[in-house]
Amino acid sequence: MSSLLPKSVNIVDDTMREGLQIESPDIPVSEKLRLLDAIGEMGAKVISIGSFAHPKWTPSMACIDEIAERFAPKPGIEYTAAIFNKRGYDRADSYFPKLNVRGRKFATHVELCDSFARRNYNRTQAEMIAAMDIAVQDAVEADAQSASVAIGNPFGSNFEGPFSLSKSMDLLELMTAKWAAAGIPVKKVSLLDAMGWNMPHTVRAMIETIRDKYPAIETYHMHLHDTRGVTIASCYEALTLGATQFDTSLGGMGGCPYCGNGRTAGHVPTEDLVNLCHEMGIETGYDLEKVIAAAVIAEEIVGHPLKGHVSKSGPLPRGEACYPIDMPFVETPEEAAHFRAGPKVYANQMSPWRDGDALTRPSRV
Repeated sequence: MSSLLPKSVNIVDDTMREGLQIESPDIPVSEKLRLLDAIGEMGAKVISIGSFAHPKWTPSMACIDEIAERFAPKPGIEYTAAIFNKRGYDRADSYFPKLNVRGRKFATHVELCDSFARRNYNRTQAEMIAAMDIAVQDAVEADAQSASVAIGNPFGSNFEGPFSLSKSMDLLELMTAKWAAAGIPVKKVSLLDAMGWNMPHTVRAMIETIRDKYPAIETYHMHLHDTRGVTIASCYEALTLGATQFDTSLGGMGGCPYCGNGRTAGHVPTEDLVNLCHEMGIETGYDLEKVIAAAVIAEEIVGHPLKGHVSKSGPLPRGEACYPIDMPFVETPEEAAHFRAGPKVYANQMSPWRDGDALTRPSRV
């Protein structure tokens, strides 16, 4: 195993924001609060309750003020929210200290895909680059000791095709140079792949190239959408290269209305990545059993199947959790839930084994 493998990681479950933002706006607030409460039991230290976005563009977040007013915070968890402008900040900040959006982040973000920048942010790539000067100056005035940079869609675009590694590195060079000129080192890089163009080998190539050229960068943050079904493998590659921050959602909920893939551009399921990390000996701070319970609630409230695996099949059974050898046929997802729901879910299934069959004969010593 790679010597770069981290001992622990920070998995940020973004179900309440990115997960629900593309789901039906008709989900009752009471159900969203039930889900938020379950997420609070999983072991997360920071939870976003949603986004203070304009309801015209994000109808599912029209109830965000009611959620902010009604949710019951749990001890030891910092609750926050996504904000995109001064009005959104003021709305969210009115719930302080119950909701905290006051943390200063010294960062710049530029989309490699100009088409996506226009569609998703209503800005051109050139305008995002120009805005970096203000962000850097604000950081200088605040005596920032370090900064982070984020490259949007560094692997490719549904509108412009694949991007070369050199093109991504050119943008990274431009961004880091802005901070270097101000005397502020870049310590963190975020790869924000909203359109899901990541592949395990391209993720590995990019991180390796960044590590070689920018050894001062300490933190790698992966926001990789699972549009093409390979992102758990991409996360594995990132883990072996020392990445420690990952964005996920329960059952892989989520997607992007501006990338052309809708809900199919979901995240890696939180339960699947937590399970992978635990099997690799990496600490996450999450209770996998409670993550699975929350994923089940998530599927209930959205009213359609989600794509998590561990929430449906369970983690690897060990010891007393191993399945009984004489269990009957198990065929449906409902029956497969016996790992958490008990044998009653397959009680009416066919059991073909009889006395004298191989299952009942003594084992050979």
